[in-house]
Amino acid sequence: ATMGVELLLLVSRQGKIRLTKFYKPYDKKEKTRVLREISSLVLSRAHKLCNFLEWRGKKVVYKRYASLYFVTLIDGEDNELITLEKIHHFVEILDRYFGNVCELDIIFNFHKAYYILDELLIGGELQETSKKEILRVAGAQDD
Repeated sequence: ATMGVELLLLVSRQGKIRLTKFYKPYDKKEKTRVLREISSLVLSRAHKLCNFLEWRGKKVVYKRYASLYFVTLIDGEDNELITLEKIHHFVEILDRYFGNVCELDIIFNFHKAYYILDELLIGGELQETSKKEILRVAGAQDD
């Protein structure tokens, strides 16, 4: 069985990495290389091209929301459309939490974004489908 998302990455249009989460062990050097390669691949793509591409036998699935690219790395056999759904789900939760999420929200509240992500994906697999539940748990953290 495949393991879902191997990596989730938020990168700005300027190429600044705002959030990363690896769901598969990579050493530090490898991580740096993977992040650099994948972000430059995505950033150099033409606007109208489709949201997934092959990379080293795996698939990079991404979606741009405002000034941020939400990028994932999945197994070559995994479903791109389901992965796009997961990305969208994450963005919708961030939107509700921050009231229309922007890059600054992620910069200043990155711990919150990680917290929400950890409620959503565990080991790269979708854990909680209820936006309400994730927002409830994230909100309880604020109190």
